[in-house]
Amino acid sequence: MSWWMWVLLGVVLLAVEIVTPGGLFALFFGASAILVGGLVALGMEARWLQWLLFAGLGVVLVGALRRRLRPRMAGDPAVDGLVGELAIPQEDLAPGATGRADLRGAPWTAINDGGTPLRSGQRCRVTRAENLTIYIRAE
Repeated sequence: MSWWMWVLLGVVLLAVEIVTPGGLFALFFGASAILVGGLVALGMEARWLQWLLFAGLGVVLVGALRRRLRPRMAGDPAVDGLVGELAIPQEDLAPGATGRADLRGAPWTAINDGGTPLRSGQRCRVTRAENLTIYIRAE
């Protein structure tokens, strides 16, 4: 294949990764195709070697990087960025109790993640977030 066909294949695979809830396989094979396209542009002509490198690089990239990148990609960035933010309980919360707290001007379901009771209006910090629930502790 010519170099531009490899690059086109790589771009298509990257687009497939973006629009599907895949497991990061198309990402690495897309990168592999783009790398092979670069090598073909530099003069590599053996088609069997192109396909071998494409498959080999894809497998190596999946094996080396997928396990490291997948946890970073799985989180919800809107929720992950809440840790350390200031939250104000709307009601008294005993340790482990569930209630409501204001965070960034919106009410959230909150769980007292600390060992001390929280008072309504007390400044607290978010220790973790899961879905639409925040875990808070006294500041």
